[in-house]
Amino acid sequence: MNMFNLDAIDRKILRILQEQADISHAALADVVGASPASCWRRIKALETAGVLGKTVRLVNPDMVGRGLTVVCQVRMKSHDPVARRNFERFVEDHEEVLECYSMSGDWDYLLRVVVADVADYERLLMRGILTHEAVANSSSHFALKSVKYSTAVPV
Repeated sequence: MNMFNLDAIDRKILRILQEQADISHAALADVVGASPASCWRRIKALETAGVLGKTVRLVNPDMVGRGLTVVCQVRMKSHDPVARRNFERFVEDHEEVLECYSMSGDWDYLLRVVVADVADYERLLMRGILTHEAVANSSSHFALKSVKYSTAVPV
């Protein structure tokens, strides 16, 4: 695993940008104690190295009619590379699947899905996930409330 060598200022920049991605270089420089030009160069170096990805705005799922979060575990019929690739393409093609992890243990994949309601999820499950030729079975868990949600990585 390649790690980027971060100094104290880089770490401050990363912490601030994870919380406030739209901060100006001047304001960021003021907070971290560096010049705006230095902050800009550091951000560009962090982007080039792959430490920083694209800048996005987070959407409140409840406010856009996607108030139900489901964690779905999926077990594959086989671990054939072609079957796995096909399932992963299926997942990538469904915007309601926000995250998908290949897992160790009893289940092969873990999906985080956001949908409007149980009926909406049932359509995805019954007409998509469970009908996929590579899927043996699944287990769904419905979130009752969000206790903690963060996109910030500790640096």
